[in-house]
Amino acid sequence: MAEQDCRRLPYWDTGQSAPDEWLRKAKEQIEKVGGEVTESGIIMQYNRTVVMIGFALEGDNFRVVWPVLAHDPKENQTAVRQAATMLFHDVKARCVAVMVKGARLAFHAELILPDGRSAGSLSDGDLVKCLPEMLQQPLAIEHDE
Repeated sequence: MAEQDCRRLPYWDTGQSAPDEWLRKAKEQIEKVGGEVTESGIIMQYNRTVVMIGFALEGDNFRVVWPVLAHDPKENQTAVRQAATMLFHDVKARCVAVMVKGARLAFHAELILPDGRSAGSLSDGDLVKCLPEMLQQPLAIEHDE
């Protein structure tokens, strides 16, 4: 995304909370639905800065990653804050979905497979090969009747 495009997205320079505060709030959302946060931070991944949070929930591992978009170097704090804010709102909405659909459906693309790749990063051919393993557990929560 071009430098000027990040300014058009939500959360550009709309608040003053530190990125770590947004990560803390995301952790709280995950813990509210029974998850355990195993990793979080602002890191370099594949030569770009990202905000990420990894967690275990309902027997699976997930990792949500939001990139820090291209920006003017003078606006680095604003750009990192934007990514952290986006991550929080994404996680919050998906945690609501967890309560209805279960973790696998709510965070399906962020499911970490045994080889370390995320389900969302698989090519079509790789996805077909991995489906039997991915479907070993139920996809939705069970309701007591």
